[in-house]
Amino acid sequence: MKVVLFCGGYGMRMRGGSDDMVPKPLQLVGPRPLLWHVMRYYAHYGHTEFILCLGYGAEHIKNFFLTYRESASNDFVIRNGRVELLGSDIDDWTITLVDTGVESAIGERLRRVREHLGDDEHFLANYADVLTDAPLDEMITQFHASGAAASLMVVPPQSSFHCVDLSPTGEVKDIVPVANMPLWENGGYFVLGREIFDLLPPGGDLVEDACGALAGQGRLFGYRHDGFWKPADTFKERAELDAAYRSGHRPWMVWEP
Repeated sequence: MKVVLFCGGYGMRMRGGSDDMVPKPLQLVGPRPLLWHVMRYYAHYGHTEFILCLGYGAEHIKNFFLTYRESASNDFVIRNGRVELLGSDIDDWTITLVDTGVESAIGERLRRVREHLGDDEHFLANYADVLTDAPLDEMITQFHASGAAASLMVVPPQSSFHCVDLSPTGEVKDIVPVANMPLWENGGYFVLGREIFDLLPPGGDLVEDACGALAGQGRLFGYRHDGFWKPADTFKERAELDAAYRSGHRPWMVWEP
């Protein structure tokens, strides 16, 4: 299936300031950016046709692929002054880069790349800033078996905060860590049917408008994942992923032996 990646947001919680022009998907984890790790995950499962919804920092993302260096993450031999690669990352990928507007909501970005999906009945979508070791094949299989029109991965709450059960008079009845509550968060990995476009108004949002409507109809499937899942929505989270990579703890890199 084709993979739609939303790469156009400002990513203000990630950037070092208003003068930091590097978009969030290009922030590094090891020698490669977040976006590369997400794409390698999909490619590992055989999904190598990518549609990148660009916005803020589009020129940086375009330049990353136009000047892509395979030697940064692959072994090679220098022989007679020429580089002979011993492996490659993206030589079998098809990457369509589409400017979907700087201010566009996620749903509007998806609407603007609809023509690039061709006649495909189903496709994958992702925020391009979350890494996981979830078994994608199983996720897709369960989606088809459910008969739903769309699916999103859900994960346990990641917050370290506590919820307080408070009486009307202010008496605290209980204090419970959010992570221990029977709640699930949107994990950012979607399997979508073409019907999703019928539920997206101009300028609309994928989750609130389209997925919300399907949930009300009982036609949205949630794939539960209790394994590794970590967003890189802030500088701290990206730094934690980078430190894990450098220490050799890389559970999201399912393509490694």
